[in-house]
Amino acid sequence: MKKKHIISVTTSCMILVGIIAVFYMPNKAKSEFYTGQPTVFVHGYKGTSNSFGYMLNRFENKYNWGNKALVYHVSSTGKIRQYNLNKGKEAPTFVQVIFENNRASFKDSTKWLASVLKHMKENYFIDSVNLVGHSMGGLVSFKYLTDYNGVEYPNVNKLITIGSPFDGIYSTEYFYVHRDAGAMDLKPDSAALQLLRKNPFPKDVDVLSIGSTGDTVAVPESVQTLRTIIPRNQLQEIMIENEKLGHSALHENKHVDKLIHSFLWQDEED
Repeated sequence: MKKKHIISVTTSCMILVGIIAVFYMPNKAKSEFYTGQPTVFVHGYKGTSNSFGYMLNRFENKYNWGNKALVYHVSSTGKIRQYNLNKGKEAPTFVQVIFENNRASFKDSTKWLASVLKHMKENYFIDSVNLVGHSMGGLVSFKYLTDYNGVEYPNVNKLITIGSPFDGIYSTEYFYVHRDAGAMDLKPDSAALQLLRKNPFPKDVDVLSIGSTGDTVAVPESVQTLRTIIPRNQLQEIMIENEKLGHSALHENKHVDKLIHSFLWQDEED
């Protein structure tokens, strides 16, 4: 009986040690989960986990294009909570960023994105990423590229903007309802939009801009303003001719899924 008790205690201790090892393993061991170049998805103004959640579910479970490996939640004070889903062993891997304050200014949102990317480099030794942003998320991702380029941050290989209004939202009615910091930055001729032109865009980043003729929030003219900000040889533009494809429907569209896949990973598979 005593012997059985000793065995039981020993087994329990081994299980406890195993649990501790999983949650407190050294950073280098953690980094082994992440081979390849992760793609970071950034939602837009008023976005939630659903903004890219359904898309990433399709990427992972319907198309078998990769695995969602990390989810970052950033509080309104900038505090980071990360969830390691332990599915990052195979490239490509996806990282979803969710801002608690989804109506914040370009400046604050970009600072929070930079904190996430810095955390990825420090904790997972990730030196290079792709960025995908919907709506204001595309503007924030663009601003990160021009404002944060130190060695403490990962390099960015490719950027995709989806329905991102680089000239602002033209609808005056939109601002009758939306009056917070993020909305003010989205007004045409806002100081925040002008600042996107202040710093030079990195010469080694390829960009895909996706828009829709059916988008009444980020209308084609505003989306295509990006061509006046970065060199044309770095930019690929696709304007989908579909009057029924609205702003929020862009990240739920199979054609958009395929455009993202082709731009980011097609060359790796050929």
